[in-house]
Amino acid sequence: MIDLELLNKEQREAVLHTKGPLLLLAGAGSGKTRVLMYRIAYLIETCEVKPWNILAITFTNKAAGEMRERVDKIVGEGSENIWVSTFHSLCVRILRRHIDKLGYENQFTIYDADDQKTVIKGICGRLSIDTQIYKEKDLLREISHAKEKYQSPKEYQRLAKGDFRREVIADVYQEYQKELKKNNALDFDDLLYLTVELFQSYPEVLLYYQDRFRYIMVDEYQDTNTVQFRLIGILAKKYRNLCVVGDDDQSIYRFRGANVGNILNFEEEFPDTKVIKLEQNYRSTQHILDAANAVIQNNKGRKEKALWTENGQGEPLTFLCFQDASQEAAYLAKEILAKVEKGKARYQDFAVLYRTNAQSRVFEEKFLLSNVPYKMIGGVNFYARKEVKDILAYLKVIDNGRDDLAVHRIINVPKRSIGAVSVGKVQAYANSQEIGFYQALEEASMVPGIGKVLTKIQAFVHLIEEFRAALSKRKIYELIEDILEKSGYAQELREEGNEEAQVRMENIQELIHKAMIYERTAKEPSLSGFLEEVALVADIDSLDESDNRVLLLTLHNAKGLEFPYVYLTGMEDGVFPSFLSILAEHSREEIEEERRLCYVGMTRAMKALTMTAVHTRLMHGKNQRLVVSRFVQEVPRELFREKTMPSSVQRTVKSDNSTTYQKAREAFRAKTFEPKQFKVTKAEALEYQTGDRVSHIKFGIGTVLDITEGGKDYEVKVDFDKAGIKKMFASFAKLKKVESL
Repeated sequence: MIDLELLNKEQREAVLHTKGPLLLLAGAGSGKTRVLMYRIAYLIETCEVKPWNILAITFTNKAAGEMRERVDKIVGEGSENIWVSTFHSLCVRILRRHIDKLGYENQFTIYDADDQKTVIKGICGRLSIDTQIYKEKDLLREISHAKEKYQSPKEYQRLAKGDFRREVIADVYQEYQKELKKNNALDFDDLLYLTVELFQSYPEVLLYYQDRFRYIMVDEYQDTNTVQFRLIGILAKKYRNLCVVGDDDQSIYRFRGANVGNILNFEEEFPDTKVIKLEQNYRSTQHILDAANAVIQNNKGRKEKALWTENGQGEPLTFLCFQDASQEAAYLAKEILAKVEKGKARYQDFAVLYRTNAQSRVFEEKFLLSNVPYKMIGGVNFYARKEVKDILAYLKVIDNGRDDLAVHRIINVPKRSIGAVSVGKVQAYANSQEIGFYQALEEASMVPGIGKVLTKIQAFVHLIEEFRAALSKRKIYELIEDILEKSGYAQELREEGNEEAQVRMENIQELIHKAMIYERTAKEPSLSGFLEEVALVADIDSLDESDNRVLLLTLHNAKGLEFPYVYLTGMEDGVFPSFLSILAEHSREEIEEERRLCYVGMTRAMKALTMTAVHTRLMHGKNQRLVVSRFVQEVPRELFREKTMPSSVQRTVKSDNSTTYQKAREAFRAKTFEPKQFKVTKAEALEYQTGDRVSHIKFGIGTVLDITEGGKDYEVKVDFDKAGIKKMFASFAKLKKVESL
């Protein structure tokens, strides 16, 4: 039995409201997941709701996994029948059963960003579109936005009339969807879009799922986009037992199509909504919450609320201003190291947050030099590595023969002497017969002029068919092992015999390990299911919280996490908020989104929050003078440690009456930082050359790798014995040749 006395007054009220629409405005760290778990248990235990009539949706696999664990623990028997999933996982599950009604095969492939880009590149080539003018990533972004708004290619084309650029995008969008369907493939946006299309086109399918999901709970509702809003609205329409949980103050994914209006206007869509605010915070100290409250209260587009806690006042906030980013990163490395060495904390207790990934480089450099172990979230995703994508492409072809993209990727991997000319002939035959590329390979003897390559193509087809035949008898990880050996992929890596090949083999072994875990944990393991799980994984989902390393990550990636010690870095106008948001046409909305992002960053901190800024930062190749972020200025002065506010910074922390436009003008009028001592005087010749040993006042002894002569100076590349490879201008570096003994 659940004990409702363990909940606070508002949490209990939320659990007990079981009929009709419910809006839970849940502030950061207010125990919303606990409320959802208790609500599910209460529905089953007290209201006698069947577990299979409950659907709980969240945004990340990590959050869904944690929710699943907690549901199993609190509900016990029957909990496995509750659907707990992300939006995308829910839609995949529905489409696997019914997508044939929309003209696809049920064994569809899910394309990642690289696959999408390859498709767009091919379309641009066929339509003679200049990718310098219409960049592939911009075309994909526009198509994604169209799907998020539930705009079909025809609807987009209708709205684009008279706008030449959008008419071109409309043509690409139409061809893109045709290509995906031909390959029996979907992108991430299609998962949602096609599920809504399925429900709207086939009322009997919709009715089945409406009766199945009589109680629906959606977490992180502030991050939903238009198509997600429509999906939930359709599903909940019959029984209207919809509970949405979210915080408009933490809506930070506008760039992905998230519409904060979905939560702000929820009561307009469902007029009889019960609204409950969860304002008690169980994570942070009151000082941190007071600072976060003070910042977010400057937003106009929000529902009024203020976080409070029984955790005590805690430490005041720290604000530090440095000369440049190098000094900022070096100080953080030193402070973290000191706290760990004194036994005050572990490395995993610290998180360094920044606005953009570009800011991470200097932190990585300084942490490496100081021997501070770290993990960066947002680097190359494991599943985006070449060798992993190669093996996954084999699995996709075995699972879905219509995936031309996957077939093209592996037909000559490892090398089989099937060249581009032969591939082109097969593709031309496929186009003329209006069949898929793999089917054309099966009919290769009919391809005009195919010649001696025929035997190699037939061997490839035979290999794929052999894998398909073995699928019912082999586990997925055994199939991967077969692919490695029988295709010759492993042998090719062994023959390379270098460190890079070894790393690539280790990555494939990790993929095999993940397949083993999938086989053990999946209810009904299948190749389609494994590929689906891999496709839906996000970088943050793989975060191992037991790993004792400092975490470096963007503010967007920090959502949903918490750390005892948080460093909020790069707090300068022009960086955070960005110049783009300051100068945007709808500047207030842009600045409010940035302010919400700041609020998210601040409320990640449990014990201590440090905000840092610099006087000058290298941006777009130039040192820019910057002023302290308006978000720092919005924090009441008394919440900071006085001694951490140098006099030069204190002058900037004041009430700010200037407009956004005035600030932007001042920022752009400011001259680029040009220290007088760095006047460039190009030497007529250098005393050293490539291969010479040289010394540097800071980096020590190293070997000159390369010298490039420019108009104003020489650029020198040096491999220093201790500091590694550095590029520098000769006039600044003042390198001295070290005479050999």
